[in-house]
Amino acid sequence: MDMLIILFLLTSAALPLASPDPNDEACLTHVSQTLKDPLKNLQNWTKPNFANPCNGFTSYLPGATCNNGRIYKLSLTNLSLQGSISPFLSNCTNLQSLDLSSNSISGPIPQELQYLLNLAVLNLSSNQLEGVIPPQITLCAYLNVIDLHDNLLTGQIPQQLGFLSRLSAFDVSYNKLSGPIPASLGNRSGNQPSFNVTSFEGNKDLYGYPLPPMKSKGLSVLAIVGIGLGSGLASLVLSFTGVCIWLKIRDEKMAAEEGKMSHPMPDY
Repeated sequence: MDMLIILFLLTSAALPLASPDPNDEACLTHVSQTLKDPLKNLQNWTKPNFANPCNGFTSYLPGATCNNGRIYKLSLTNLSLQGSISPFLSNCTNLQSLDLSSNSISGPIPQELQYLLNLAVLNLSSNQLEGVIPPQITLCAYLNVIDLHDNLLTGQIPQQLGFLSRLSAFDVSYNKLSGPIPASLGNRSGNQPSFNVTSFEGNKDLYGYPLPPMKSKGLSVLAIVGIGLGSGLASLVLSFTGVCIWLKIRDEKMAAEEGKMSHPMPDY
């Protein structure tokens, strides 16, 4: 019996460690080619380390975290990085957290991020990203944090983002987004967390709850009274009555909106 145990231990010790994953190597290689590092914060991001970035749970690359020999977290924050986000980032198929915040990265958000099926945290805030928010990222069903604030993103907020059942933190403030806020994000039902004004503010042409009503969406009081004056005394009385009703409805709606519960962005 003792001999069997000894043989088992010797055999186990002789087993090779898990071999590097070629997908991770391709991912890291392309990411390093599209990102510019003027302050040389990523000096260890070299080809030999891309071929073997992990040793079990130990990473040889600054900003990368390993789990059982695979890259599962990239956190390259506040490093003055420039350039763009490589679509080949999707090759890091075990990635669960991607944080490139507080840099000067430009260009679009690659729709290829949809292939990061294990992704739970996506933080690309405080950069110079342009273009639309790709609706394809809703295929990352485990996403619970999407932080894209303080960029130059345009277009509408994809309706599909509200269908991410695990989403607990969402911020697209201070971009150039337009159109209506999807009800599935601004007015969520059930036990799903709601997102308050701070998640959407700073987008000039964005409207809908929980943002306050846009002034241009209805006739002003002076405009309505002016119509009445131009149409005679009877029309003025009717216009004034309409103004009173309109003001009452608006005030009731704003009071109801202010009374709804909202949740601030959690720390992550």
